[in-house]
Amino acid sequence: MSRLAPLPESEAGEKVAQTLGRLREMFGEQPIPEPFFVYARVPAFLQDFYMNFKKFVFSPGKLDAKTHAVIGLAVAGNAGCDPWIDWFQTALRAQGLTEDQFAELFALASTNSMYNTFFKFRDLAGSDVFSGMSVGLRAHTFTGTSFDEKTVELINLAISDLNACRPCTSGHVDKARQLGWSDDAILEAIQCAAVMQSGIQFLKAAGY
Repeated sequence: MSRLAPLPESEAGEKVAQTLGRLREMFGEQPIPEPFFVYARVPAFLQDFYMNFKKFVFSPGKLDAKTHAVIGLAVAGNAGCDPWIDWFQTALRAQGLTEDQFAELFALASTNSMYNTFFKFRDLAGSDVFSGMSVGLRAHTFTGTSFDEKTVELINLAISDLNACRPCTSGHVDKARQLGWSDDAILEAIQCAAVMQSGIQFLKAAGY
């Protein structure tokens, strides 16, 4: 059961009404996603999330909007956030992604989390002994999906950062650069993930 109900638009104060108006302009004929009405319980948060979402998730920048949505879905899937999973799937279906590709995104994030757990342990263990031992984990998923290597690397980078794995994050930054991503594009992938993590954490606290 949710702890915070979405704010009815009829109860919106002036600041919330203004932000909802901007959201309506942004989404056009599409309905405003329900999470925004949960965020509306805190007008300042609603405004921040709207501005950050518009810039780093919804609109193209150094990365195109489709790549933003792919990262957003991977982050939402990694967190198990149903409202945002549903929204990103709907948005990406309109751009041609299939159900199998949604499953691939979840598999990529999950496989990356496996490696994050392992390499974070090595980093935190305080012993060089484990660094000399074999990783021993299979990860054909990284090369076994329909997504290109450059997109997979951004997903891996975003999930590694969210999972606070220092060696994985550093390694994926290096590989992303090798694959041709600019530092601005790498940072934008993290900004996209950070925005969605913020919205997801609010929903989790609200009981969604």
